This record gives sequence, C-alpha cells and structure tokens, in this order.
Amino acid sequence: MTTPLVIKLGGRALQDATALEHVLTILVRLAAIRTLVVVHGGGDQVQKQLEQLGFQSAKVAGQRVTLESHMPIVAGVLAGDVNSALCAVGQKLGLNTVGLTLFAGHSIRCSINSELGAVGNPEPNDATLLQLLLDQNFVPVISSIGVSVEGQRLNVNADLAAAAVAQLLHADLILLTDVPGILDQQGQLIDTIRADQAEALLADGTIRDGMVVKLNAALAAAKASRRSIAVAGWQDATALTRLAKGEAAGTRIRID
Repeated sequence: MTTPLVIKLGGRALQDATALEHVLTILVRLAAIRTLVVVHGGGDQVQKQLEQLGFQSAKVAGQRVTLESHMPIVAGVLAGDVNSALCAVGQKLGLNTVGLTLFAGHSIRCSINSELGAVGNPEPNDATLLQLLLDQNFVPVISSIGVSVEGQRLNVNADLAAAAVAQLLHADLILLTDVPGILDQQGQLIDTIRADQAEALLADGTIRDGMVVKLNAALAAAKASRRSIAVAGWQDATALTRLAKGEAAGTRIRID
C-alpha cells in the first residue's frame, strides 16, 4: 500500500465554485496516484458569516480567536456548508468522498487553547476509522472542527489539523496556499527550508501572518514523521502532481 497523502485546502480555493472545481479536478488526478485525505478550513467564510450576524472576530498569530458563543456558526460553516460543498463537488468529479469532523471515530483529540477561546490544539489519537475508509477507497474530507474531552466543540486551525492527521496516518502532507509556496522578502519562492533555518526566517519577518502557522504545522509534521512536508499553490496542477509522485515542487520543509 502506498503512503497516504494528506492535502490541506483553504483560502481562495474554497471561495467560489470555479476555484473549488479546479482544485478538486486536480485532486482527482492525484487520487489516481496516491491514497488521499483532504483536510479543510474556511476561515474567510466563517469571517463573512460572523460579520453578517454582527459579531466581531480577530486573529492572533494567524489563528482565529473563537468565542464559545460563536461555535454554532463556526461549526455550521465548516462542518456544514464548506464540508458538504467539497464532498458534493468531489463526488460529481469522481472522488468517493466522505465528510467528517476531526473527532469522528476519536481520530484527533484536542486540548483547549484557552488564550484563543474555544480553540483546539490537535493531536493524533486513533487511526481506525480513517484507515478503514482508506482501505475501502473512500476519500475522507475532514473539517477542522474538534472536540475537548469534556465534549466542547472547538475551532482548530486547519494547517495544524492537517499536520495532526498526517502524523496519525504516517502520511505525506501538502499544505495548499494561494501562492506557489513560502516566499522570501523579494517575493521569490524558497524551495527548501530546514528546521534550523526556520527561526531566522520568522525572526526577520520573511514569514509572517498565516504563513507562520503553516510553517510551524509543517515543522511539527516533519519532526513526527521524519518526512519532508510541502507548501504549494493550489492553482498549479503540475507542481501538485510532482509532489504526489515524491518530486520537488513548492517549498519543502525538512528537518535534516
């Protein structure tokens, strides 16, 4: 059996029907090469819904501060609207999708990040359900909604969620973004970042905002799996196909 490939979707890829169909068409090609798991966010959709309902929402270091009173909205957008749209379009294109949350089958457990409110820190827990689905040629599509041991629903950063799922399955991981990968201060692609280089890139401001979370998630997954992790643009079918085949593309995060 081939090593599974976890793909994290977010950003503009989820914001309109044309972009969504484009990226899922690419995933259909990748599914012919590798066993796939999709983990998705939907922060822009959450932000839009919160604003329409008159709620304030902020981010700290790329992660959304989430009040417990906001969770019905957050869960409704991520586990409901975004997840069902992904599954529906995926099935239309030929992917055998199954919509899940992070806590389905106790797959991922979460502790509460009290500094951010109803936000979860995800950790791998039980691979049984996901492995059963993969063995039967399903494509799990996982929303970044977790749960605490007390049963409280939690908003989880999708990059961190995808890294936890990749660790759970001993899988390769591609974090998709709206740009070709991690860029330097001149806007040029950085093809490789070693763990010992990451601190300097963070300190000098080369990597900032939401990309900080992506880098930290990739480093955590790389350290746990001893594999290199990729950050790549969702628009580039050639780059993603190369990554699925184990070839170089985007930005690779390595621990050696």
